[in-house]
Amino acid sequence: MEQTFRIIFVAFLATAGVIKAVPALAEPVPTNVNVSVVRTADLNLSTDAGRRQLDQRLVIAAREVCGATSDADLAGKNAVRACRKDVLAQARAKTGEVVAGRAADRTVLVAVAR
Repeated sequence: MEQTFRIIFVAFLATAGVIKAVPALAEPVPTNVNVSVVRTADLNLSTDAGRRQLDQRLVIAAREVCGATSDADLAGKNAVRACRKDVLAQARAKTGEVVAGRAADRTVLVAVAR
C-alpha cells in the first residue's frame, strides 16, 4: 500500500510540474523587428548616379535598423557592425530585381529582427 502511495505521489508531482511549465512554453518569444522602407521610384536606376544614390539609401537604412551603441561598448559596436554588414548584403541582393526593372514594386524593405 505504501508503494502505491509513493507511485501516486510521484505521478502527481510530475503532472503538476508539466502543467506548471506549459504556460511558460506556450508564450511566444517577443521579437523586435526594425524595418526601413527604401523608395526608388524617384531614382533613375539605369544610370550610375541613380544606383549610387540607391546604395547610399540602403546604407542609411541599414544604420537605422541596426541602431547604434556607445563608443565604450566594444562588443556592442562589433555586433552593430556585423548587423549592418549582414543587413546591407541582404538589401543589396534584393535590389537586383529593382535595378533590372523586373520588380512590380520599386521599394526595398530593409529589416532586422533583434
